[in-house]
Formats: sequence, C-alpha cells, structure tokens
Amino acid sequence: MNNTIQANQHLVLIVDDERLNRIRLRLLLEKEGYQIVEADNGKEALIVFQESHPDLVLLDAMMPEMDGFDCCAQLLSLDFSKYIPVLMITGLEDRQSVDRAFAAGAIDYVTKPIYWPVLRQRIKRLIEQSQLQQKQEIIAQELQQLVIIDELTQVANRRKFEEYFAQEWRRMAREQMPLSLILCDVDFFKSYNDTYGHRAGDRCLQKVAQAIQDCARRSIDLVARYGGEEFAVILPNTNAEGANQVAQAICFAVKMLAIPHRSSQVSSHVTVSAGVATIIPHPGSDFEQTILAADRALYQAKSIGRDRVFTETS
Repeated sequence: MNNTIQANQHLVLIVDDERLNRIRLRLLLEKEGYQIVEADNGKEALIVFQESHPDLVLLDAMMPEMDGFDCCAQLLSLDFSKYIPVLMITGLEDRQSVDRAFAAGAIDYVTKPIYWPVLRQRIKRLIEQSQLQQKQEIIAQELQQLVIIDELTQVANRRKFEEYFAQEWRRMAREQMPLSLILCDVDFFKSYNDTYGHRAGDRCLQKVAQAIQDCARRSIDLVARYGGEEFAVILPNTNAEGANQVAQAICFAVKMLAIPHRSSQVSSHVTVSAGVATIIPHPGSDFEQTILAADRALYQAKSIGRDRVFTETS
C-alpha cells in the first residue's frame, strides 16, 4: 500500500481483527478521498498509531487479546493523541458497552451492521470538529501569549511577573526553599534615548532583554520587563550566592553587547545595575517585601556608582 499522504487528504486508522471488515471499510473510505492505514489487533494499532498520527481511528470493540476498549484507553493516553478522535465500532448496543466505549475515551460509536451513510457523515464531522478544536486552541494560546508577553522585548510582562512570583512564593513557602529576585535597570537610559532616539532605545532594550534571558537559563527562571528600562528575574530555589552569580553574569553579558552610550557617566557602552534579594518565604506571608528589598538593593547599586550588583542582606 502507498503510505504517501497528500496534504489535502486525511488519514484514518482502521483497527479490526476481521480482514474482510478492514477491506470493506478501506474501499469505502478511499472512495471518499481518505488515506488509510490498518492494524489487525490492539498491539499493532498502538504501533501504527504512533508511527502515522492519524486524523481519526475507526476501532472495532470486540477483538482477541486486547479488546477495543483497552486499546482505545491506551491510544488516548499517548501525548500527541489529544485531538485524534476514536470512533468505536461495536456489535453491542447495551448500556454497559456504550458506557465502556465512552469511559475508554471514544468520542462516538456506531453499531454493526454498519450503515455506511451514517458512518461517512460521522467520520467527516469528527475530523472537522477535531481540526476546529485545534485551531481554536492555537488561537487561544496566541491570545494568552499576547496577555503575558511584553510586545517590545518578548520577555514576560508585569502581569506575568506578578502571577509567577506569587505562584513560586507559595511553592517555596511549602517547600521551605529560598526564592531570589533580581531587579535590573539600564544605566542612564533616559540619556541614551535623548542621544540616540527612541527607536534606538527600543532596540537597546530588546538586546538587553535577550542578554538577561540568556543568563537565566533554567526552565523555572522567569525574566520579565518590570517597567520602562527595568527588568526582573525570578529565581526559585536559588540562594543569595547563586542569585548574585546570575546578577553578575547579567551585568557582564550586557557589557559584552558593546552597545555605544556616549552619554553614560560610567562607561562608553550600555551597562546595567542590579539589586538582589533572597528569602525563604513563610506560609501566608507577602512577597511584596522581597520586591521592596530588591528595589532597595538596586537603589544602593546605583548610588555607589552603577554598573554593579548589590545584594540585600537580612
């Protein structure tokens, strides 16, 4: 059988231990323009399913060794199966069998003998619904990204920062582990904008944001634009020493960008100042005090010369 699938054709996996049933279904579905892959038992279906990623599974309920109910449950436990509908074919129409089909994850069922016009319409409808659901979720994810991502720098925005900081605060309080916060500010950024213009200022912030992002590499770390030329870095399960190392790396990385800044009073290139605060949260306590502590540390870094890190000690 030719396994090449054209872009405009949908792929249906037929699972049935009866060869004649598979042939009949394949011929009917191919006339409708579907591509077909087949399996004659549950174990083979799992293999073919993972290899082919079909658009729909047509699954016989009554098979030896692994019946369709168990097969359906295992198919839908796979990570990529979220949008793949399973249509169960059963010779039984009693309530228990129907309940088992839906409990296993089947989205619909048809009974034997199969009435082709009904099956044809159900397959078409289920694939269309699945594709619509995928499109809607993609749109929802894109909209969600717009809500939590800073448009200019493409790091998290202030809203995401506050949500994530509260979340990690509660988690670190439960686990009694340290939570660190770094606040970074681009030195003499107003002068930079006045000298080079706001478009250049935007490009500068984009480069600085990427440099900070490169220094906070763990999946649990979060870099956010806190406001204007200020950035925040949330470092869960990180002590003061570790946070200080990240902050030093950020300052160095921004320097290495070598963005000219002739209006700076500390360097010929763009630099940042950073304030670090670390705490082991107590259950029920407020994370605002840690933000204030990091802000005080940032103020100290600026007041003693900028282009440096200051760590708040408790």
